[in-house]
Amino acid sequence: MMMIQDSAALAALCATLTQEAYVTVDTEFIRDKTYWPQLCLVQVAGTSVAAAIDPLAEGIDLAPLFALMANPAVLKVFHAARQDLEIFYNLTGTVPTPLWDSQVAAMVCGFGESASYETLAGKLANARIDKSSRFTDWSQRPLTEKQLSYALSDVTHLRVIYEKLAKRIEKAGREAWVSEEMAILTDPKTYQLDPETAWQRLRPRTGNRRFLAILKELAAWREAEAQRKNIPRQRLLKDEALLEAAANAPRSVADLGRMRALSKGMTEGSVGQGILAAVERGTAIPEADCPTLPEKPDVSGGRAALIELLKVLLKAKCDSNDVAQKLVANSADIETLAMEDSPNIHALTGWRRDVFGEDALALKRGEVALTVKGDSIRLIRL
Repeated sequence: MMMIQDSAALAALCATLTQEAYVTVDTEFIRDKTYWPQLCLVQVAGTSVAAAIDPLAEGIDLAPLFALMANPAVLKVFHAARQDLEIFYNLTGTVPTPLWDSQVAAMVCGFGESASYETLAGKLANARIDKSSRFTDWSQRPLTEKQLSYALSDVTHLRVIYEKLAKRIEKAGREAWVSEEMAILTDPKTYQLDPETAWQRLRPRTGNRRFLAILKELAAWREAEAQRKNIPRQRLLKDEALLEAAANAPRSVADLGRMRALSKGMTEGSVGQGILAAVERGTAIPEADCPTLPEKPDVSGGRAALIELLKVLLKAKCDSNDVAQKLVANSADIETLAMEDSPNIHALTGWRRDVFGEDALALKRGEVALTVKGDSIRLIRL
């Protein structure tokens, strides 16, 4: 096993890996005390070398690694890549490319909704992963041989997984399906956290527009402040406190002191001042400019039945095509499809339209019917 802890060794490793057609990559990180994930280890593997790179080593220059991640001639293979890619994006402002995600590929060719690395390693690489090091504090040094072995197993078996999945996908003619998903993962917008939209994650239960305006300002302030201080947003201020402040619209420190979710130290310090300033901004927004919640569609009666029929169709089509349902359409897509005449949804684009979308529209128009034959759902053209 190789542990890279100096710039010269890293540069030599990356020079070797640059000659590869593809490299497998994984990261270990912690984020329980920070807003941004703290990168603690990067594992990479080529044809004849596998190494763990220590980004916490004193004086190490990660530029050769970042150059490898950006090299258009070398495919980067990850498993469940989104969090790993977020780390590289935060560090460099770019997403590793070209990219291939084995979890997405597995969903495309019959391994279920979210196939785990352990499942794929067992089924495709005939490997058993020792999970005892899974909850390691990867920021601690030195790492043991057992910890390094576990970390490197995430990229060594991934090479076998990639090659076998790639052959299955090529045989099924589904390379374009995977490429479409990779385009989403390599889009920088996927990793950009906009404080202005942070309030939507709170899922407020009231549509009162003034409440929503204040909540939006409060959530934006908390998000930006948490990013600036690099601390978890919930550690800065819990969701309950934001919702309570939006409901009560405090105007003074005394008002803050009556809030159950705030301690005295918060009310009299910078947090309290931030809350009051955000409330003031939200209160000053003209009524016409206050945000609104999207209207909930009326899915009673026949619409509710249509939604259930579309769900049955989705399951049947995905089962027959050996593709994960959530890769084709989600619950919101199904509801939109049932409610709108010209829905703008992912399920009606690209390969998804061929697998499900066209038949879904035909079902909605009454041109097809569902029936049962044996243990499978069949489509009948009317």
